[in-house]
Amino acid sequence: MSLVDLILPRLGESIVEATILRWHKKPGDKVAMDESVLDIATDKVDSEVPSTADGIIAEVLYKENDVVPVGAVIARIETNAEAGIATPASTSAPVVAQPAPVEHEEADVLEEVPYTPEEKEATRQASSGVRFYSPLVLNIAASEGISMSELENIAGTGQDGRVSKKDILNYLKNRKAAPAVVAPAPSQTAARPSQTEVAPMAQSQQAVPVSYSGNVEIVEMDRMRKMIAKHMIDSQNTSAHVTSFVECDVTNMVLWREKIKKDFEKREGEKLTFTPLFIEAVIKSIKKYPWLNSSVDGERIIIKKDINIGMATAMPTGNLIVPVIKSADQLNLTGLARRVNFLANAARNNKLKPDDTADGTFTLTNVGTFGSIMGTPIINQPQVAILAVGAIKKRPVVVESEQGDSIAIRHMMYLSLSYDHRIIDGALGATFLNAVSKELENFDINRSW
Repeated sequence: MSLVDLILPRLGESIVEATILRWHKKPGDKVAMDESVLDIATDKVDSEVPSTADGIIAEVLYKENDVVPVGAVIARIETNAEAGIATPASTSAPVVAQPAPVEHEEADVLEEVPYTPEEKEATRQASSGVRFYSPLVLNIAASEGISMSELENIAGTGQDGRVSKKDILNYLKNRKAAPAVVAPAPSQTAARPSQTEVAPMAQSQQAVPVSYSGNVEIVEMDRMRKMIAKHMIDSQNTSAHVTSFVECDVTNMVLWREKIKKDFEKREGEKLTFTPLFIEAVIKSIKKYPWLNSSVDGERIIIKKDINIGMATAMPTGNLIVPVIKSADQLNLTGLARRVNFLANAARNNKLKPDDTADGTFTLTNVGTFGSIMGTPIINQPQVAILAVGAIKKRPVVVESEQGDSIAIRHMMYLSLSYDHRIIDGALGATFLNAVSKELENFDINRSW
């Protein structure tokens, strides 16, 4: 008999912790290799953690709703393997690629960095002049409007004096409280009135029961809806949103797809939707205007060389999730179609992995799927732009030609681009949007796939 540690595996580049949703097994239950042991949730997707050995669950180390850092031991499995083969160290070696943390609050120090001897914080900063920040800390700083210079002044309690999640949350708590309690006072008596002002403020911050009149139904938000709500508010508070619109004639694209879609499915084994065609136009336009494929870090603009296109997809619950097509510019139309269909099916069947939703650089959302002709989408942080495509409708329009103007029935749609006005001015935003429109309008009806 030997015990094998079940480790919370790495869940993606920027994910350092997960919440335990539900245990499928309890102590004493048998479990097979690769059988699902528990469900976990990150800030992006829900996923399963499979068993790494055959045996019996000997111990469960965390309860449901606990937040667990990546790399932590979450359960132990009793196996019949020989001790020399099934030791916890050898069994768990493939998934423990980084040191396990000691405290849950310091999960953000799990990134792989070269080991350096421990120094005093002041000595370390003086010698290097550069501090390491985990993606989690940087995301919190960006959403709360903390500049890099301000971040540099936060005392860190993590390894080598790094700023941990606990440090930045404590700093935010004190910073928010500062206007109410920290004010320059010429004397001790002058400070007393400010203390009397704190009490009403504290009382106003307490939850006040709300009564609802009339015939109502109260529905608690599920976990995913709470996260979506938070992300949307955080995005509005982070970026200066502006939305531009353009009308687009997609007749050639519609007729071409209608002509080849059956042969495409027969030959490639994949359905050809409009989404890969939209993504193809977006990629060509991003290459012309790379600032739309960037993010903002304080007063710095980070232009991304990789083009990773997120596509908003409806889940069975009605919530939206944004799986990401990595290196989309390296795929041809067939490759884009395969990836779009795979991610869409995985989203609808709750089979997305955390890494499937990570590292997006630009997002496309198809509001036309639900019948809308246009929309004003909210930017998917930390990106700086998101494109919405509306429903394609037949309309009579004026067609200009060398022989003169005429009225014809055309397939028309609206495109809307929401962009971060901190770095994307109206001229650049409108120019990019028109570039996407021209790519679609000038679609080659005789092209091959």
